[in-house]
Formats: sequence, structure tokens, C-alpha cells
Amino acid sequence: MSHNKDINTKKPPAKPTASSTVPEKAGIVLATLIVVAAVANLPLAMANVALPAIGTYFNASQTQLNLVAVGYSLGLACSVLWLGALGDRYGRKQIALLGVTLAIPAALICGFAPSIEILIAGRLFGGIAAGMAFPTCLALIAALWGPGPARTRSIALWAAAGGALNACGPLISGGLLLFLPWNAVFLVVIPVALVALVMALKFIPSHVHESPEQVDNFGGILSLVFVGALILAINFAPVPNMGKLVLSLTAVTIVTLILFVIRQRRAKNPLYDLKVAARPTFWVAAVGGVIVFGSLMGAMFLGQQFMQNVLGYSTVAAGAAILPAAVLMILVAPRSAKLVQEQGSRFTLLLSFGAVLIALVIMFLFWNEGISYWSIGTAYVFLGIGVGLGGTPSSNSLAASVPITKVGMASGTTDLQRDLGGALMQSIFGALLAAGFASSMSSAIAAAPNAAEISNSVASQLMLSYASAENIAQQYPQYAEQITAAAKTAFLAGDDKAYIAGIISVLIGAALVFFFFPKKKKEDELLQQYHAADTKQ
Repeated sequence: MSHNKDINTKKPPAKPTASSTVPEKAGIVLATLIVVAAVANLPLAMANVALPAIGTYFNASQTQLNLVAVGYSLGLACSVLWLGALGDRYGRKQIALLGVTLAIPAALICGFAPSIEILIAGRLFGGIAAGMAFPTCLALIAALWGPGPARTRSIALWAAAGGALNACGPLISGGLLLFLPWNAVFLVVIPVALVALVMALKFIPSHVHESPEQVDNFGGILSLVFVGALILAINFAPVPNMGKLVLSLTAVTIVTLILFVIRQRRAKNPLYDLKVAARPTFWVAAVGGVIVFGSLMGAMFLGQQFMQNVLGYSTVAAGAAILPAAVLMILVAPRSAKLVQEQGSRFTLLLSFGAVLIALVIMFLFWNEGISYWSIGTAYVFLGIGVGLGGTPSSNSLAASVPITKVGMASGTTDLQRDLGGALMQSIFGALLAAGFASSMSSAIAAAPNAAEISNSVASQLMLSYASAENIAQQYPQYAEQITAAAKTAFLAGDDKAYIAGIISVLIGAALVFFFFPKKKKEDELLQQYHAADTKQ
């Protein structure tokens, strides 16, 4: 069977015609790709609402809770470039089907995990499975829909659906947790995966514009180790007595990054074409997407714990609180596609950064104990607008900047925007939260009237996490009120540091877009030049 033909099936369900820039049965094909992406998207945020319950059940530290939240994004971010390249070479449909299939045992491992360590491992495995399913979606859109408004609209709808699923995950989780234990949130993806399998088998073409060149597997291994070491180093940085591990992970990160760059410059068929990546329409869009989507995941990660721990929201109320973000993502994404066509990606990305910045400033200034829902809802409105505006220009710019045989690189980078962005921002936010919480609780313990009576083991438990402090409060009901008040204050001290980091990162991202991303006329000229140069090769 040749991989050089556009579609190599007897009766392809979605073959582009010579006079059309869209595939046949475009609606059902796009719906299938959205459902396949849902298998990868749902678990991203599903765990966040259950973190307080998971923390109580396992008496977990804040770092362990951070790893539960970030483990899935970590698995995706580690594997997505390599697995996207394998899809480009051996068949995107086949890789997608394998990923959707493996999502089922990954969900079962998480759902029935006997320890927090097994739960973290299950989340990592689930992320790697998603790394097989997710990259193929954007790659197939780019391969099946020709350049132009139809592709931009399809990407906008796909991106909006993915973002909305991320935002709705906590609401689904919250509803389940009203009646079921914490592990139910990990099992909900199973029926979605079964539906996705049936639809993918029937409606996704077997082979579309695939590359005959060999995959750089060594480069793939290096990328996996580099991303994994980086994220783990950030997560373990605030943990006491982990200095040697953090230094070792940092050294591995630096060494593997250097080796990866050397490998990509010398490889005959690089996993990540650095010449393509150097195009301003590619690298600036990639960095911008990392910050925008990372801000969404980081804010949702902190927000769920803040609403339940500090404000006392139920799981359903905390999940429902995020709905404004989901609604605005869906409403804004189609308008984002029009803005990209009329004003260009640079203008649209800057609007996106402005909205995300407003959201983070509201969270930093107003998210305190006793606030009304209006402060929460308003922040999520601006966050939804920002992500809805940012998804289309970043994804569209990446897809338009690469040759058709390397759309897996664009798709993998789009996934990295979400997954590496989510893993980085959640890790940074989580590390700052853990460090701030421990420091504040240590000060509160030292200032307590009965500080001499508090044993070292109890003090350590109090500084682990909010959930651990609440467990201690239940053991010592005579001090429960003081412990809970100190834990809330400590949580707020930690999340303030996290929001400051988010604000700084958004300002840096906006500056990169403003100074380095071309304006619309220049963007159109560059993309035409890239396309002409790539078709000659």
C-alpha cells in the first residue's frame, strides 16, 4: 500500500475533490475528529475538581496533588511530537485508534488506583495514550481541508470544542462527585472512547498525505526525556530534601535539550524541523499558545482548589463556576476565525493576551475569602474570551507554516501549546502554591500560643497541603477552627504568588507577539513564500 497517495482506500469517506477545499461529508468527519479529541481533552481537567477529595482520601501532599493534576499533561507533552511524527509516517488513523483504545485501560488504572503513586502513573499513561489520539486530529484537518477560510473555520470549531470540553470537565466531575466517590471522574471517558472508536473506524480516512520518510526515533526519545525532566524538576523544586533530585533533573533537561538540537540539525529527516520552527509565524504562535492555554489550565487547577477549600463550594458549584469560560470559548472562536481573516493573527493574538491578562489580574486582586461569585464569574468570562480568541490564530498559523507532509509537526506543536503549556503553568503554579502554603503554615505554627506542644510529625502534616491540614483538624477538633483558618490563609498566600507568575508570563508573551509576529500583509506574504518554497522541495 503506497503512502504517497492522498487517500488510499477503495471508497474513501472524505476525499477532497479538485474543485473543493473541503472533504466529502466534511461535517461528520469534523465531528469524528472532535469526539476523538474529546477522549484526550476530557481527562485533562476532570481531575481538578476531585483534587480535594483525592488529597483527603490518600492524605496526599500538595506536590503529589500537583503531580496528579499535571501527570496527564506531562504524558501528552512528552510524547506528542514523536507520536505525531509516527502518524505522519505510518498512518494517522491507525495511531489515533491505538491511542483511543489505550485510553480505556488508563482510565481503569486511575479509577481503581490503590495508592497516590499508582494514580499518578495512571495519569501519565493516559497522557501518553492521548498523545497518540490527539496529534492526528489537527493533522487530518490540515491534510483534508485545503488552505483558506474553510480550514480556518474548521480549526476554530475544533479548538473551541476542545477548550469547552476542558472547561466543562470540572462540571461533569462535580456532578459525579455528588453521588459517587472520587474515582468515578476517571471512568467517565470510557463510554466516550467507545463512541470515538466506532466513529473513527467508519469515518476517518486510512491514509492522507503521509510522508514516506523515516521517523527520527532517537530525536523522539530525546524530546520525551527533555520535557519529562523539565516538568518533574519544576514540581519537585519546592519539596524539602529534594535538592539533589531537582539538580539531577535540571542537568538531564539541559543535556537532552542540547542533544536534541544537535540531532535535529544533523538528522536527514528531523523530528522537528528547526528551519520551519524558526519561521516567525510558527515560533511566535507556538510560544503564544503555550502561555494562553497554560494560563487556562493553571487557572482552572488553582480555581477548583480555591473554591472548594477557601470558599467552601460544593464540587458541582465549583464545576459550574467555570461555565462562563466554556460558553465564551464557543461564542468567541468563530469570531476569532473572522478576525484572523480580516485583521491577521497578530491582532487576534494580542486581543487574546489582553483578555487573559485581565482574568489573571482579577484573580490576583479579588479572589480572597468571602468574595461573591461575580468576581469568579467575571474572571472566567475574560479567560474564556482570551482562550477563544487565541486558539484559532495560533493553530492556524502553525498549520499554514509547515509543508503538508509535516502537518504532524504543526499538530504536535499545537498539542504542545495545550499540554506543555498546561504542564508548565500547572507545575509553576503548583510549585509556588506548595512553597507559599508551607511557608505560611510554618509561620502560623511558630506563632501559635501552644507551638511547643505541636510535634514535628504534626507540623509536617500541617505543611503538606490544605487537605492534609484538614485531616489534622479532624484529629484535633478542639483546634479545628484555628487550623482551618490558618490553612485558608496559607492557601491564599501560595496562590497569590502563582497568579503573579501568570501575569508576568502573559506580559512576556504579549511582548513577543507585538515585536516579532508579522502584521497581516506581511503574514500573508510570508505564508505564500513558505508554501511556494515547500512545494518545490
